[in-house]
Amino acid sequence: MQGCEDSRIGVRMPIGVDVTRWGCEGSSTDEGGMMGTQDDGRGILFPARLPTFHREPAPPGIEELVRWFWIPQWDIAPGRVSRQYILPFPASNLVIEEGGISLFGPTTGASHRDLRGKGWAVGALLRPAAIASLHPEPSKLQNLEMPFEAPGLHRDISAVMMSGKWSDEERLSEAVATYTAWVVENLSPPNEAGRMANEMEEFIASDRGVVRIEQVARHLGISVRAVQRLARRHIGLSPLVVIRRYRLQEAAQRLRNEPELTITQVAAALGYADHAHLTADFRRVLGFTPHNYRSNPEELR
Repeated sequence: MQGCEDSRIGVRMPIGVDVTRWGCEGSSTDEGGMMGTQDDGRGILFPARLPTFHREPAPPGIEELVRWFWIPQWDIAPGRVSRQYILPFPASNLVIEEGGISLFGPTTGASHRDLRGKGWAVGALLRPAAIASLHPEPSKLQNLEMPFEAPGLHRDISAVMMSGKWSDEERLSEAVATYTAWVVENLSPPNEAGRMANEMEEFIASDRGVVRIEQVARHLGISVRAVQRLARRHIGLSPLVVIRRYRLQEAAQRLRNEPELTITQVAAALGYADHAHLTADFRRVLGFTPHNYRSNPEELR
């Protein structure tokens, strides 16, 4: 994979996290997305820059703890950089790289990651029910990368990824199997609150009509305050931030994929009061307007 020419230093973000795709102009892959489907491109701001990378839904038995595993590998020409702009899903990721393991907390906005040289990563996009086994207060992980001590996991995954005895397909399958075995052994099964947090996430992510916390409370049969506590305890973000993240991802996707819709129509379809509110959300989180995103994407690199 050839790198994009860009010498700027990026904010460190998880590789491949839910939507963290790596590559540059001219590379290609499917627009995999939420809920384990292969056709949901939410969160991918610039699909033309994506490389090919492996992503695999969590196998039966751990699907309440892990959404999917993702494994990017890159080999960028010396002196070049591949920069990826992302709007991550509201979740945490546990990521193994050659240098160690990191727990990446939920982000409060968009960011980017620069790739250089040659490398790999094996990550897990975590469900809300999983975080209790890894950190007592995910809200304290916002926008942070925290070293995570699991030497056996690091040793075993590194051995798989750096081994020359398997084909690429076999290596990726073995890495997922190794990671899965660690999850089964080390993460606690979801309790009642964890399962409710998973249901909250599913409801917000899958129903584009959800724009208010009260809707989530009614769906779960609990109070608004209980929803707020549930989101902060199991995701690390407020429920309103989670809702807005999904709706903003969807707005970006529709602006990109449905040129026949006006920005006002996109705003209305996703529950924004008007064009101005969508524009304000875009500018606050992404740093540019819906109009610029749709009409001049190359100038936003």
